[in-house]
Amino acid sequence: MKLTPLPCPAHEEVIRVEAPEVGLLGFIAIHSTQMGPAAGGLRMRTYPSADAALTDALRLSHGMTFKNAAAGLELGGGKAVIMADPGKQKTPEMLRAFGDAIASLEGRYWTAEDMGMSPEDMGVIAEVTPYVAGLARGDFASGDPSPITALGIFNAIRVTARHRFGTEDLAGRRVAVQGLGHVGWALAAQLHAAGAQLTVADINAGQTESAAREFGAEVVSVDNILTAEADILAPCAIGGILNATTIPNLKVSAIAGGANNQLATPADGDALHKRGILYAPDYVANAGGIINVATEILRISDRPGFVAEKLAEVRSTLDAILSAAAQRSSSPHRLADEIVLEKMRAKAA
Repeated sequence: MKLTPLPCPAHEEVIRVEAPEVGLLGFIAIHSTQMGPAAGGLRMRTYPSADAALTDALRLSHGMTFKNAAAGLELGGGKAVIMADPGKQKTPEMLRAFGDAIASLEGRYWTAEDMGMSPEDMGVIAEVTPYVAGLARGDFASGDPSPITALGIFNAIRVTARHRFGTEDLAGRRVAVQGLGHVGWALAAQLHAAGAQLTVADINAGQTESAAREFGAEVVSVDNILTAEADILAPCAIGGILNATTIPNLKVSAIAGGANNQLATPADGDALHKRGILYAPDYVANAGGIINVATEILRISDRPGFVAEKLAEVRSTLDAILSAAAQRSSSPHRLADEIVLEKMRAKAA
């Protein structure tokens, strides 16, 4: 296995991980350990190039710094990616090799489940390194973080709805859910139970068919979900989907979802504000998963109590962000960044 440090001035540490004998090429990006050890999931997906994979790791790790700080966790920000098709190329040998790379960082980075990974995969990585969370078994095992992530997003949608529509009641509201993976599906189930009407899209036709059958969801293509008419858009797939191309064509009043890095650039948050579309900053709305995982990393014995407390804290933080944004007539993502940076300054003092 070959580990190559990469120069990235905005990050504390970035390494390229290569093990051709097991088909492994990936990256580990540590953005900040100011608030604690860097924590963030391991993502496996196909990328058009190594540069694209590295860019994803850098953006995601930066987002994890802000997410963990916004959630009040004593954790910094990191992320890892593997360039592979999880359905065809993932092997235990590949996962163990990546686990060796994580072990070499000696606890500066903790990994967990993300796109293309599962609690069982985390178990394989844990065979070679202790710096793994989201495990299915163990003294502090937190398991699949998806249901908690979805619950946090559901709470964020309700808070956002109150600020936009004057009530948290979602009965009769139409929510467009982009992506029906573990998080998107769990969110759709909660929205359906709350009486929301759903419009859904996913690359997996079986998932959308099930959503239509179980939730009465309207199914649209992945190309049309961002132009679907709805009250709220809940992006739960890949990042960068809110950009100069898509924003002018949105037909929603608010956005709150689970995808990381939904804004392609900070200017896109301003563009949403100019259009009158209320945006719940993604790293606040989707913090439930890392809160769940944090109980394992930080060895929290009362996991349910800790999770409930932190979810309530995130809900209050989002409420404060949206209230301040309205008072200042500013985009919420600007206010969210201010709050996080102030927390980090206080920690450094």
